[in-house]
Amino acid sequence: MEISAGLVSEVTSAVMEEIKAWQHRPLEEIYPILWLDGMRIKIREEGRDTNQTLYLALGVKQSGHKEVLGMWLSSGGEGAKFWLSVLNEIHHRGVEHICIACVDGLKGFPAAIEAVFPKTRVQLCIVHLIRNSLKFVSWKDRKSVVSDLKPIYQAATVSEAESALTAFAERWDGIYPTISQIWLNHWDNIIPLFDYPAPIRRIIYTTNAIEAVNRSLRKV
Repeated sequence: MEISAGLVSEVTSAVMEEIKAWQHRPLEEIYPILWLDGMRIKIREEGRDTNQTLYLALGVKQSGHKEVLGMWLSSGGEGAKFWLSVLNEIHHRGVEHICIACVDGLKGFPAAIEAVFPKTRVQLCIVHLIRNSLKFVSWKDRKSVVSDLKPIYQAATVSEAESALTAFAERWDGIYPTISQIWLNHWDNIIPLFDYPAPIRRIIYTTNAIEAVNRSLRKV
């Protein structure tokens, strides 16, 4: 159906106060798990489409229910500096502690989290890490590389994971030396998951929860 620009403006005006109230609402003091992710979307402004980044924070409350803490738009690409402003806003809205923050491999992201929430454990998304690793791999080797990475993040302990990474490096460093180095560089933000039982690991080792929200937003 066709709708006029005037109707869009009327609808927007009718809900704007409610939107602002939601954006600035107080948050809970503690979130056991927080997923943080950004995605590129097109926004129509003054008759033209612009590429912007939508920053999204999804938390698990102590009750066990998930809650979108907020959504923020930026005209630039995803960056740790903007994430720092997001984290500061979350803190000012009442969040005192986040137990585990699940993020992708964006450079400077863990440092930004530590600056606002120094006691938070940062867990790097394993799926993002695998995707980054496969950027260096030819199609014929991808299945084997993925299979050999599994013993690392599916290990029962940190020591077993370290042994699996060593075995991976011995097999693949001659062809793809960058992969093991990527995992070593991020090791401190990979291994927190080994401190938790399997049900918690399945929740925190990927950012699937927030990416499901992203998919819903893209449909809208």
